[in-house]
Amino acid sequence: MRFWLLDAIEEVVPGERLVAVKNVSYSEEYLQDHFPEFPVLPGVFMLEAATQAAAWLLRLSDPQAPAVIALKEAKNVKYGGFVSPGQSLRIEVSLIKHEDGLAAFKASGTIGEKSSLSGRLVLECYNLADTDPAMADADERLRGYFKRWLPAILKPQLLA
Repeated sequence: MRFWLLDAIEEVVPGERLVAVKNVSYSEEYLQDHFPEFPVLPGVFMLEAATQAAAWLLRLSDPQAPAVIALKEAKNVKYGGFVSPGQSLRIEVSLIKHEDGLAAFKASGTIGEKSSLSGRLVLECYNLADTDPAMADADERLRGYFKRWLPAILKPQLLA
């Protein structure tokens, strides 16, 4: 199952920063088990939302960004307050460094003024064709997949 953990990209400065939102709803299946009497967004999902935001920043900064962008490292991750149903987690990622197939980011997540997540992320960026030229078509299909999803999460004023 693929978890899309961003509901909207609200701001983007290509090559610099991106702000996105994750709205937490009672209808999300995992809340039945995490935790039955005290439902909250799991910390690993907060981290995944930040990773997805960072990957979108790379894709929106370069139309020919590598097809695969995956979390390689999470450093100094700290969790603050809980994110409960009915709340919106605001994720902000800022690009620190991007070279040699690695991109480093500062990431934060807040509910209002309260910190829920902070840390540093390192994402690995590559094409499948880098190791197997026969996979070039798969790289293009992956790029197309993300391009089709973009209008669903990018605020309309940012699509221009």
